[in-house]
This record gives sequence, structure tokens and C-alpha cells, in this order.
Amino acid sequence: MCSLVQKYNVAGPRYTSYPTVPYWNMDTFSSKKWQSTLIQSFEESNAKEGISLYIHLPFCESMCTFCGCHKRITQRHEVEEPYIRTVLKEWKLYCDLFSQRPIIKELHLGGGTPTFFTPQNLQNLINGIFSMAKKAEDYEFSFEGHPNNTTKEHLQALYDVGFRRVSFGVQDYNIKVQQAIHRIQPFANVKNVTQWARQIGYTSIGHDIIFGLPFQKEEHVRETILRTKELRPDRLAFYSYAHVPWLKGNGQRGYKDADLPSAEEKRQQYETGKALLAEVGYREIGMDHFALPTDALYKSMQSGELHRNFMGYTASKTQAMIGLGTSSISDSWYSFAQNVKGIEEYQHLVENNVIPVYRGHILTDEDRVIRKHILNLMCGFKTSWSLPGLRFEAIDEVRERLREMEQDALVVVVEDGVEVTEKGRPFIRNICMAFDVLLHKKEPEKRLFSMTI
Repeated sequence: MCSLVQKYNVAGPRYTSYPTVPYWNMDTFSSKKWQSTLIQSFEESNAKEGISLYIHLPFCESMCTFCGCHKRITQRHEVEEPYIRTVLKEWKLYCDLFSQRPIIKELHLGGGTPTFFTPQNLQNLINGIFSMAKKAEDYEFSFEGHPNNTTKEHLQALYDVGFRRVSFGVQDYNIKVQQAIHRIQPFANVKNVTQWARQIGYTSIGHDIIFGLPFQKEEHVRETILRTKELRPDRLAFYSYAHVPWLKGNGQRGYKDADLPSAEEKRQQYETGKALLAEVGYREIGMDHFALPTDALYKSMQSGELHRNFMGYTASKTQAMIGLGTSSISDSWYSFAQNVKGIEEYQHLVENNVIPVYRGHILTDEDRVIRKHILNLMCGFKTSWSLPGLRFEAIDEVRERLREMEQDALVVVVEDGVEVTEKGRPFIRNICMAFDVLLHKKEPEKRLFSMTI
């Protein structure tokens, strides 16, 4: 395994989309085209399956130095209400495009720190959304909670407006690691919010754990997993730290590359954690995710309904996903669009009745076919090009790129498709890269992605 780690540890995408953001074609994109494809997708799918909604709440009271997300560090809570007003107005701009009320199947609050906002303001936001929309019968609402500032009142307020799933960012319980990532978070806080959520009635509680953090050792990961087993969350995101210090606005310059575990150490951290989770019944879901057999994420994998988008893995698919708030990314299946990242610019555009996207990509027929293959691999570890609609011009080049991975026993390639082996699952990003024709047509001149391992 060590030699394979050295061989395949290269910079590569996480494939929450295809094409990946650095390969979006701005020459063919416009906000007008984006809106047109969204209207088309909405008309095709709203009544049948509903839509998904992601709302980005960008404020944090302090900087966590492992985080590469777009956020604003402030302790001024008077920013809450103006931001919510802008999000609701942006939502109205979208609703005005449609011929009927949107039916929301999935809604997720991300950040930033959603629990930066008061419980009442979060309720006001959700109630405002549904003053212009309906809930699907099988809706799923989720949010990201910070264990240090999520209160019983937060959990109850969001439960009362339909939320049944929450994920808490744990990262690691070792104090030296916590100091390095500027996230001092006692186990007692995580235990409190987990137990409160269960008492209130949340049906899916998740913990996010990261390996490969600065100063992190295998024993730290072991201790974190053992503490996590005490609380037995329904699902876990157990993923590799993405070291991207060149991105503007993150805090990853607070430690040196030498402070990070090597690729081999990271891989061992993952294998140790994975084995410990398996001992108590967690099942591996796609890439970097684990769930108990009772959780909807595992059930969706078993039924073949597991999906992956800009929100990560989801238990069901909608064709259209709208992102509200700064930096949010939307997906009509036919195109992607991203909002401006600056809060003041975002508020100015929406105030002037402009849908605040600044870049995006109109998918070609080939893009959509390759996207299906990557989704198949990410969600089911296999794909086939036997059907006419799943063949594309570069398939022979893809098969050639898979040849060496087959020799390394990471995949099995047959005449009409490919299946990832158990040995190959840790290298799923590399396997998806074999299908990424845009990446191979134009290798990036500068570092764009985190390392795959």
C-alpha cells in the first residue's frame, strides 16, 4: 500500500461536480443562460421530485485554520438580520422565474457557522423561505452545527421548522491538534449537543472528523474515533484535510508543511479509523463517509439512490439545486453558477434585483455523460458505457488511463465498463481523474487541488 500511496498521491479534485470549477468555460456562460437552464430543469423536475436548496451562512466568530471555506470573521451579530433579508430577496428573485411554487425536497444550512445566527433568526429565515415554497412529502432538512455555540434553543428552533438531521464539526480531540487548527473544543461540548439533538428527536446525527491535520498522529485519530464510538452518531464524515494555503482568505498559513503528516501517515490514520468504525457496525459510504445501517445514507446506497453534489453525499437526488448566499453554487444539471463571494457586493446586487452569480459553466453533451460516469463511480464504485447514451468520444483514452490502475489491482476493466476493487476504494479520486478529459487536455499550470491521499 505504501508504494501505491506514493505513486497515486497527486493533486486532484474531490468531484462534487464535473466539470470541476477551475475548468468551467466562462466564454459560453452568462447569467441569462444559467437562468434559462434552471427554468428548463425546474419545469422538468419540480412536480416530480422537487428541488434542493443550499443556504450559505458565512459568519464565524473566530478563524479555524484548517478551513478553506468562504467566511467572514466577526463578533458583530447585527450582521444577521440584513444578511437574512438579502437571502430571502435572492430567493424571491428565483421564485419569480418559475411558473409554480417550488417544492423543496432537500434544504441544507452550511457555512461559515450557521449557529452563529440566533435561533429566532434561523426560524425567520426558514419561515421566509417557505412563505414562497412548499415542502415535499419526503423532505430532508439538515444543518451544520458548531458544538461550542449550538444551544438547545438552536436545536429546538430548527426542529420545530422541520430539521431532522444535524452534523457537528469535531475534527480531532487532541489538544495540540486543536491549538494548531484554532478549534479548542472539549469532548463534553460534543457530547452535550449530540445528546440534546437525540432528546429533541433528530433522526440523523453526524460528526465530521478529519485526518491529516497538523501535528496529528495515528494515536490521536484512534482516540478521537474511540471517543466518537461512545456517542455513536448515525453517520460520519471521515475525510482527509485539504491543504490549500494558496487560496485567498483561509487561515492555513499558520503552520508549515513540515507540521503535516506524510501521505503514508495519513493513509495509516484513515485505515486505523476505518477499522475501528467497522468494529462497531459503521458501513463505508462512497468516499470518506460512514453510516450505521439504520441511517438513510446507508439505505440510499443499498437502493442505488445515493447522490453526490456540491453539498456532498445525499440520500436522494434532485435535478435542480439552488444555492443562496455568498459564494453558493447552484446546479440545474445543464449548467452550474456561483454567487459572488463578497458580502457587500452580494447585498448590493440583490438589492438591485440582480441574481448575484459571477461565474459558471454550461455543460456540453459530453460533459453530462462524463458527469454521469463520475457520479456512478463516486456513489457506486462502478460504471458502464454499454448504453448508447453513456458512450463518449474519449472513452478509449479513458480505458488506456485505467490500464495501469488495473495492473495495480485498483480496478477491473471489462469490455463495457469498470468496477473499483476494495483495494482501489481509497484511490477513487484518482480513478475518477481518468475520466476527466478536461483535466487531461489542459494540465493546470499552477496548483489548484489538494492531494488525493
